[in-house]
Amino acid sequence: MYLPPHDPHVDDPMRFKPLFRIHLMERKCATVECMYGHKGPHNGHIQIVKKDEFSTKCNQTDHHRMSGGRQEEFRTWLREEWGRTLEDIFHEHMQELILMKFIYTSQYDNCLTYRRIYLPPSSPEDLIQPGLFKGTYGSHGLEIVMLSFHGRKAKGTKITGDPNIPAGQQTVEIDLAHPLQLPDIENLHDFSELSRIVLEVQEQVRREEQEREQRQEEEEPSQQVSSQPASPLGGAEGAEGEGTAAGAEGTTQDKAPASQPFVLPMGVISRNEDYPRTCRICFYGTGLIAGHGFTSPERTPGVFVLFDDDRFGFIWLELKSFSLYSRIKVSFQNAQAPSREAFEEMLKNIQSLAT
Repeated sequence: MYLPPHDPHVDDPMRFKPLFRIHLMERKCATVECMYGHKGPHNGHIQIVKKDEFSTKCNQTDHHRMSGGRQEEFRTWLREEWGRTLEDIFHEHMQELILMKFIYTSQYDNCLTYRRIYLPPSSPEDLIQPGLFKGTYGSHGLEIVMLSFHGRKAKGTKITGDPNIPAGQQTVEIDLAHPLQLPDIENLHDFSELSRIVLEVQEQVRREEQEREQRQEEEEPSQQVSSQPASPLGGAEGAEGEGTAAGAEGTTQDKAPASQPFVLPMGVISRNEDYPRTCRICFYGTGLIAGHGFTSPERTPGVFVLFDDDRFGFIWLELKSFSLYSRIKVSFQNAQAPSREAFEEMLKNIQSLAT
Protein backbone atom coordinates (compact mmCIF):
# COMPACT_ATOMS: atom_id res chain seq x y z
CA MET A 1 0.00 0.00 0.00
CA TYR A 2 1.26 3.46 -0.94
CA LEU A 3 0.50 6.08 1.71
CA PRO A 4 0.77 9.84 1.10
CA PRO A 5 3.35 11.81 3.09
CA HIS A 6 2.28 13.43 6.34
CA ASP A 7 -0.07 16.40 5.97
CA PRO A 8 0.54 18.99 4.61
CA HIS A 9 3.90 18.11 3.00
CA VAL A 10 2.72 17.32 -0.54
CA ASP A 11 6.22 17.43 -2.06
CA ASP A 12 7.54 14.65 0.21
CA PRO A 13 7.76 11.11 -1.27
CA MET A 14 5.05 8.48 -0.84
CA ARG A 15 5.41 5.91 1.95
CA PHE A 16 5.29 2.18 1.33
CA LYS A 17 3.60 -0.41 3.56
CA PRO A 18 3.36 -4.15 2.69
CA LEU A 19 -0.11 -5.65 3.23
CA PHE A 20 0.34 -9.31 2.22
CA ARG A 21 2.86 -11.65 0.63
CA ILE A 22 2.65 -14.90 -1.31
CA HIS A 23 5.11 -17.80 -1.04
CA LEU A 24 5.13 -19.91 -4.21
CA MET A 25 5.78 -23.56 -3.37
CA GLU A 26 6.34 -26.66 -5.47
CA ARG A 27 3.51 -28.28 -7.48
CA LYS A 28 1.79 -24.92 -8.07
CA CYS A 29 1.00 -24.59 -4.37
CA ALA A 30 1.23 -21.29 -2.50
CA THR A 31 0.83 -19.89 1.00
CA VAL A 32 -0.51 -16.42 1.75
CA GLU A 33 0.56 -14.27 4.70
CA CYS A 34 -1.17 -11.13 5.98
CA MET A 35 1.32 -8.38 6.88
CA TYR A 36 -1.14 -6.06 8.62
CA GLY A 37 -0.57 -5.15 12.24
CA HIS A 38 2.55 -5.09 14.40
CA LYS A 39 2.97 -8.77 15.36
CA GLY A 40 4.56 -9.98 12.16
CA PRO A 41 3.28 -12.08 9.20
CA HIS A 42 0.36 -14.46 9.84
CA ASN A 43 -2.03 -16.70 7.95
CA GLY A 44 -4.15 -15.20 5.18
CA HIS A 45 -6.12 -16.04 2.05
CA ILE A 46 -6.45 -14.66 -1.49
CA GLN A 47 -9.37 -15.16 -3.85
CA ILE A 48 -9.60 -14.14 -7.50
CA VAL A 49 -13.05 -12.55 -7.84
CA LYS A 50 -13.03 -11.80 -11.58
CA LYS A 51 -10.78 -10.24 -14.20
CA ASP A 52 -8.74 -7.38 -12.69
CA GLU A 53 -10.21 -7.95 -9.23
CA PHE A 54 -9.16 -10.04 -6.21
CA SER A 55 -9.75 -10.12 -2.45
CA THR A 56 -7.51 -10.80 0.55
CA LYS A 57 -8.71 -12.08 3.89
CA CYS A 58 -6.84 -12.36 7.19
CA ASN A 59 -7.41 -15.64 9.07
CA GLN A 60 -5.80 -14.40 12.32
CA THR A 61 -7.20 -10.94 13.00
CA ASP A 62 -6.01 -11.12 16.63
CA HIS A 63 -2.58 -10.22 15.18
CA HIS A 64 -4.03 -6.82 14.28
CA ARG A 65 -5.04 -6.02 17.84
CA MET A 66 -2.83 -4.36 20.46
CA SER A 67 -2.50 -5.08 24.17
CA GLY A 68 -3.57 -1.52 25.01
CA GLY A 69 -6.88 -1.93 23.19
CA ARG A 70 -8.46 0.46 20.70
CA GLN A 71 -6.92 3.52 22.32
CA GLU A 72 -3.39 2.24 21.71
CA GLU A 73 -4.34 1.18 18.18
CA PHE A 74 -5.73 4.65 17.49
CA ARG A 75 -2.63 6.42 18.86
CA THR A 76 -0.35 4.16 16.78
CA TRP A 77 -2.45 4.67 13.65
CA LEU A 78 -2.44 8.44 14.22
CA ARG A 79 1.36 8.55 14.44
CA GLU A 80 1.73 6.47 11.28
CA GLU A 81 -1.05 8.11 9.27
CA TRP A 82 -0.64 11.73 10.37
CA GLY A 83 2.78 11.86 12.03
CA ARG A 84 1.37 13.49 15.17
CA THR A 85 -0.60 12.87 18.36
CA LEU A 86 -4.21 13.83 19.06
CA GLU A 87 -2.94 16.50 21.47
CA ASP A 88 -1.22 18.19 18.50
CA ILE A 89 -4.56 18.59 16.72
CA PHE A 90 -6.43 21.46 18.32
CA HIS A 91 -9.26 21.78 15.79
CA GLU A 92 -12.30 19.87 17.13
CA HIS A 93 -13.77 19.30 13.64
CA MET A 94 -10.47 17.84 12.45
CA GLN A 95 -10.34 15.48 15.45
CA GLU A 96 -13.84 14.29 14.58
CA LEU A 97 -12.92 13.60 10.93
CA ILE A 98 -9.74 11.75 11.90
CA LEU A 99 -11.64 9.55 14.35
CA MET A 100 -14.26 8.79 11.66
CA LYS A 101 -11.51 7.72 9.26
CA PHE A 102 -9.88 5.45 11.86
CA ILE A 103 -13.19 3.75 12.71
CA TYR A 104 -14.00 3.25 9.04
CA THR A 105 -10.60 1.88 7.96
CA SER A 106 -10.15 -0.39 10.99
CA GLN A 107 -13.50 -2.07 10.25
CA TYR A 108 -12.10 -3.47 7.02
CA ASP A 109 -8.55 -4.43 7.98
CA ASN A 110 -9.34 -8.16 7.80
CA CYS A 111 -10.90 -8.33 4.31
CA LEU A 112 -9.94 -6.10 1.39
CA THR A 113 -10.89 -6.05 -2.30
CA TYR A 114 -8.46 -4.80 -4.95
CA ARG A 115 -9.40 -3.53 -8.40
CA ARG A 116 -7.03 -2.55 -11.18
CA ILE A 117 -6.51 1.14 -11.88
CA TYR A 118 -5.07 2.32 -15.19
CA LEU A 119 -2.89 5.40 -15.41
CA PRO A 120 -4.37 8.05 -17.75
CA PRO A 121 -3.18 8.02 -21.38
CA SER A 122 -1.37 11.14 -22.58
CA SER A 123 -1.27 13.11 -25.82
CA PRO A 124 0.96 15.98 -27.08
CA GLU A 125 -1.93 18.48 -26.64
CA ASP A 126 -2.21 17.89 -22.88
CA LEU A 127 -1.55 20.88 -20.64
CA ILE A 128 0.89 18.79 -18.57
CA GLN A 129 1.63 15.08 -18.28
CA PRO A 130 -1.42 13.39 -16.72
CA GLY A 131 -0.93 11.11 -13.73
CA LEU A 132 -1.33 10.74 -9.96
CA PHE A 133 -1.01 13.69 -7.55
CA LYS A 134 -0.97 14.18 -3.77
CA GLY A 135 -3.36 16.94 -2.70
CA THR A 136 -4.25 18.81 0.49
CA TYR A 137 -7.89 18.51 1.55
CA GLY A 138 -8.17 20.68 4.64
CA SER A 139 -8.99 18.71 7.78
CA HIS A 140 -9.11 15.47 5.77
CA GLY A 141 -5.35 15.55 5.25
CA LEU A 142 -3.61 14.44 2.04
CA GLU A 143 -5.46 12.48 -0.63
CA ILE A 144 -4.50 10.96 -3.98
CA VAL A 145 -6.04 12.38 -7.17
CA MET A 146 -5.70 11.21 -10.78
CA LEU A 147 -5.46 14.03 -13.34
CA SER A 148 -6.62 13.10 -16.86
CA PHE A 149 -7.42 15.07 -20.02
CA HIS A 150 -10.58 14.71 -22.11
CA GLY A 151 -10.58 17.23 -24.97
CA ARG A 152 -12.10 20.48 -23.67
CA LYS A 153 -12.01 19.20 -20.08
CA ALA A 154 -9.50 17.96 -17.54
CA LYS A 155 -10.68 15.80 -14.64
CA GLY A 156 -9.30 15.15 -11.17
CA THR A 157 -10.63 11.81 -9.90
CA LYS A 158 -10.19 10.78 -6.28
CA ILE A 159 -8.22 7.57 -5.84
CA THR A 160 -8.44 7.86 -2.06
CA GLY A 161 -11.50 9.39 -0.41
CA ASP A 162 -12.83 10.79 2.86
CA PRO A 163 -16.14 10.86 4.80
CA ASN A 164 -17.48 13.63 2.52
CA ILE A 165 -16.32 12.66 -0.99
CA PRO A 166 -15.49 8.96 -1.53
CA ALA A 167 -12.82 7.54 -3.82
CA GLY A 168 -13.89 7.33 -7.46
CA GLN A 169 -15.68 10.68 -7.51
CA GLN A 170 -14.57 13.56 -9.72
CA THR A 171 -13.22 16.04 -7.19
CA VAL A 172 -12.37 18.81 -9.71
CA GLU A 173 -13.22 19.48 -13.34
CA ILE A 174 -11.19 22.03 -15.32
CA ASP A 175 -12.73 23.86 -18.27
CA LEU A 176 -9.81 24.22 -20.69
CA ALA A 177 -11.96 26.36 -22.98
CA HIS A 178 -12.12 29.13 -20.36
CA PRO A 179 -8.72 30.39 -19.19
CA LEU A 180 -8.90 33.04 -16.46
CA GLN A 181 -7.03 36.32 -16.47
CA LEU A 182 -6.15 36.93 -12.83
CA PRO A 183 -6.05 40.50 -11.55
CA ASP A 184 -2.65 42.06 -10.84
CA ILE A 185 -0.93 40.98 -7.65
CA GLU A 186 -2.22 43.93 -5.59
CA ASN A 187 -5.87 43.27 -6.51
CA LEU A 188 -5.43 39.50 -6.24
CA HIS A 189 -5.28 39.93 -2.45
CA ASP A 190 -8.94 40.97 -2.63
CA PHE A 191 -11.11 37.83 -2.53
CA SER A 192 -14.18 39.71 -3.79
CA GLU A 193 -12.31 40.69 -6.98
CA LEU A 194 -11.34 37.08 -7.72
CA SER A 195 -14.88 35.96 -6.89
CA ARG A 196 -16.32 38.52 -9.33
CA ILE A 197 -14.09 37.25 -12.17
CA VAL A 198 -14.93 33.59 -11.55
CA LEU A 199 -18.68 34.15 -11.24
CA GLU A 200 -18.70 36.12 -14.50
CA VAL A 201 -17.07 33.18 -16.28
CA GLN A 202 -19.50 30.78 -14.58
CA GLU A 203 -22.40 32.78 -16.03
CA GLN A 204 -20.72 32.79 -19.46
CA VAL A 205 -20.31 28.99 -19.32
CA ARG A 206 -23.97 28.60 -18.35
CA ARG A 207 -25.08 30.74 -21.33
CA GLU A 208 -22.84 28.83 -23.74
CA GLU A 209 -24.24 25.50 -22.56
CA GLN A 210 -27.79 26.76 -23.06
CA GLU A 211 -26.94 27.98 -26.57
CA ARG A 212 -25.25 24.68 -27.40
CA GLU A 213 -28.30 22.70 -26.26
CA GLN A 214 -30.57 24.99 -28.27
CA ARG A 215 -28.45 24.54 -31.42
CA GLN A 216 -28.50 20.77 -31.00
CA GLU A 217 -32.28 20.79 -30.78
CA GLU A 218 -32.53 22.98 -33.89
CA GLU A 219 -30.02 20.88 -35.89
CA GLU A 220 -31.47 17.49 -34.93
CA PRO A 221 -33.85 17.26 -37.93
CA SER A 222 -31.03 18.05 -40.38
CA GLN A 223 -28.53 15.57 -38.95
CA GLN A 224 -29.91 12.79 -41.12
CA VAL A 225 -29.10 14.85 -44.24
CA SER A 226 -25.48 15.68 -43.49
CA SER A 227 -22.97 15.06 -40.72
CA GLN A 228 -21.12 18.28 -41.60
CA PRO A 229 -22.14 21.52 -39.81
CA ALA A 230 -24.10 23.92 -42.00
CA SER A 231 -22.12 27.00 -42.88
CA PRO A 232 -24.08 30.06 -41.72
CA LEU A 233 -26.36 28.17 -39.29
CA GLY A 234 -23.63 27.57 -36.70
CA GLY A 235 -22.88 31.25 -37.12
CA ALA A 236 -20.43 33.15 -35.04
CA GLU A 237 -21.59 31.44 -31.85
CA GLY A 238 -20.82 27.90 -33.04
CA ALA A 239 -17.41 28.87 -34.35
CA GLU A 240 -16.68 30.78 -31.20
CA GLY A 241 -17.40 27.81 -28.94
CA GLU A 242 -15.18 25.42 -30.88
CA GLY A 243 -12.50 28.03 -31.47
CA THR A 244 -12.24 28.75 -27.77
CA ALA A 245 -11.76 25.07 -27.00
CA ALA A 246 -9.12 24.66 -29.67
CA GLY A 247 -7.33 27.72 -28.40
CA ALA A 248 -7.28 26.40 -24.88
CA GLU A 249 -6.01 22.98 -25.91
CA GLY A 250 -3.47 24.13 -28.46
CA THR A 251 -2.19 27.69 -28.26
CA THR A 252 -3.20 28.99 -24.83
CA GLN A 253 0.10 27.94 -23.34
CA ASP A 254 2.02 29.71 -26.11
CA LYS A 255 0.10 32.95 -25.61
CA ALA A 256 0.38 32.84 -21.82
CA PRO A 257 3.44 34.40 -20.18
CA ALA A 258 6.09 32.03 -18.89
CA SER A 259 5.01 32.91 -15.36
CA GLN A 260 2.99 35.51 -13.51
CA PRO A 261 2.98 36.48 -9.83
CA PHE A 262 0.52 34.55 -7.69
CA VAL A 263 -0.72 34.89 -4.12
CA LEU A 264 -3.81 33.55 -2.38
CA PRO A 265 -6.49 36.16 -1.67
CA MET A 266 -6.99 37.24 1.92
CA GLY A 267 -9.32 34.88 3.78
CA VAL A 268 -8.57 31.80 1.64
CA ILE A 269 -7.35 28.99 3.92
CA SER A 270 -4.45 26.76 2.86
CA ARG A 271 -3.05 23.78 4.76
CA ASN A 272 0.28 24.34 3.01
CA GLU A 273 1.56 27.93 2.98
CA ASP A 274 4.60 26.85 0.97
CA TYR A 275 2.81 27.09 -2.39
CA PRO A 276 4.62 28.60 -5.44
CA ARG A 277 4.40 32.38 -5.76
CA THR A 278 4.30 32.29 -9.56
CA CYS A 279 1.97 30.40 -11.91
CA ARG A 280 1.79 29.69 -15.64
CA ILE A 281 -1.94 29.88 -16.37
CA CYS A 282 -5.35 29.60 -14.65
CA PHE A 283 -8.65 28.10 -15.80
CA TYR A 284 -12.24 28.19 -14.62
CA GLY A 285 -13.28 24.93 -12.98
CA THR A 286 -15.71 23.30 -10.61
CA GLY A 287 -15.09 21.35 -7.41
CA LEU A 288 -17.31 18.69 -5.83
CA ILE A 289 -18.43 19.29 -2.22
CA ALA A 290 -20.84 17.25 -0.04
CA GLY A 291 -21.90 16.58 3.52
CA HIS A 292 -20.78 13.55 5.55
CA GLY A 293 -21.69 10.31 3.85
CA PHE A 294 -21.65 11.99 0.41
CA THR A 295 -24.97 13.71 1.12
CA SER A 296 -26.24 16.61 -1.03
CA PRO A 297 -23.26 16.63 -3.45
CA GLU A 298 -22.93 19.71 -5.67
CA ARG A 299 -20.40 21.19 -8.07
CA THR A 300 -19.21 24.65 -7.06
CA PRO A 301 -17.07 27.19 -8.97
CA GLY A 302 -13.33 27.48 -8.48
CA VAL A 303 -9.97 28.33 -10.02
CA PHE A 304 -7.46 25.80 -11.39
CA VAL A 305 -3.94 27.20 -11.02
CA LEU A 306 -1.10 25.58 -13.00
CA PHE A 307 2.23 26.24 -11.29
CA ASP A 308 4.60 23.97 -13.25
CA ASP A 309 4.80 20.49 -14.79
CA ASP A 310 4.48 18.79 -11.40
CA ARG A 311 2.28 21.10 -9.28
CA PHE A 312 -1.13 22.69 -9.56
CA GLY A 313 -3.69 24.15 -7.19
CA PHE A 314 -7.43 24.64 -6.89
CA ILE A 315 -9.19 27.52 -5.12
CA TRP A 316 -12.59 26.38 -3.79
CA LEU A 317 -14.53 29.61 -4.04
CA GLU A 318 -17.47 28.63 -1.82
CA LEU A 319 -15.28 27.05 0.87
CA LYS A 320 -12.66 29.83 0.71
CA SER A 321 -10.12 27.03 0.71
CA PHE A 322 -7.06 26.13 -1.38
CA SER A 323 -5.79 22.66 -2.32
CA LEU A 324 -2.18 22.19 -3.45
CA TYR A 325 -1.31 19.13 -5.56
CA SER A 326 2.13 17.63 -6.24
CA ARG A 327 2.95 14.83 -8.69
CA ILE A 328 3.59 11.29 -7.42
CA LYS A 329 6.90 10.25 -8.97
CA VAL A 330 6.67 6.53 -8.28
CA SER A 331 7.10 4.33 -11.36
CA PHE A 332 4.20 1.88 -11.57
CA GLN A 333 4.77 -1.10 -13.88
CA ASN A 334 2.07 -2.53 -16.16
CA ALA A 335 -0.29 0.33 -15.27
CA GLN A 336 -0.86 1.80 -18.75
CA ALA A 337 -4.35 1.48 -20.18
CA PRO A 338 -4.53 -0.75 -23.29
CA SER A 339 -6.66 1.96 -24.95
CA ARG A 340 -8.34 5.27 -24.17
CA GLU A 341 -11.69 3.46 -24.23
CA ALA A 342 -10.46 1.04 -21.54
CA PHE A 343 -9.36 3.98 -19.40
CA GLU A 344 -12.72 5.77 -19.79
CA GLU A 345 -14.52 2.53 -18.86
CA MET A 346 -12.33 2.19 -15.76
CA LEU A 347 -13.22 5.73 -14.68
CA LYS A 348 -16.94 4.97 -15.02
CA ASN A 349 -16.55 1.74 -13.03
CA ILE A 350 -14.76 3.28 -10.04
CA GLN A 351 -17.27 6.14 -9.94
CA SER A 352 -20.23 3.73 -9.95
CA LEU A 353 -18.62 1.72 -7.13
CA ALA A 354 -18.29 4.85 -5.01
CA THR A 355 -21.85 5.96 -5.75
